[in-house]
Amino acid sequence: MGNNTPPKHPLFCLKWPWDINPNKPLNSCTSGPPWIFKSFQTLGSLALTLVGSVSNPQVSSGVVKSKGLSAEEQGELEQKALACALANGKDATVIEFYSPKCSLCNSMVEFVGHVESKNADWLNIVMVDAENDKWLPELLHYDINYVPCFVLLDKQGNALAKTGIPHSRLHVVAGVSHLLKLKHPFRR
Repeated sequence: MGNNTPPKHPLFCLKWPWDINPNKPLNSCTSGPPWIFKSFQTLGSLALTLVGSVSNPQVSSGVVKSKGLSAEEQGELEQKALACALANGKDATVIEFYSPKCSLCNSMVEFVGHVESKNADWLNIVMVDAENDKWLPELLHYDINYVPCFVLLDKQGNALAKTGIPHSRLHVVAGVSHLLKLKHPFRR
């Protein structure tokens, strides 16, 4: 009844410039997912239907083949894929921020597909184009300054960790392996 434990605060606090609320105390901090993920989670089932109804792209291993799609359409499909991934109830989602111009990113496609198929029972992988302006809020939120960069999210869309600056393909593979071990340490 008389529980005197202080409230738990996150280790760090990310505040968006547009999240200025005069009714909210200045020292309040929420560690929840960014606003865009909250809206995607609530619209997840709708996005599943929309992605299934789009006949232009072919989705395989989380990679959207986008022949003839505009950057706007590609960004929308990637956002819908992320919404579906977060809404499907799996333990974790990995977002790969890539650039179509990055040779290291392009060399990772087969590896990412293999990782996704091997861990399909508990893991989603969504690839998003870091050069697309639709992803600017996430690029800022996760402090993405390089590609490829992998961000591990839990079921609720909270970021758990991300890979470091890629020095080589082997370095990126090791980083992804460490991310997966964070969520499922006893899997082989």
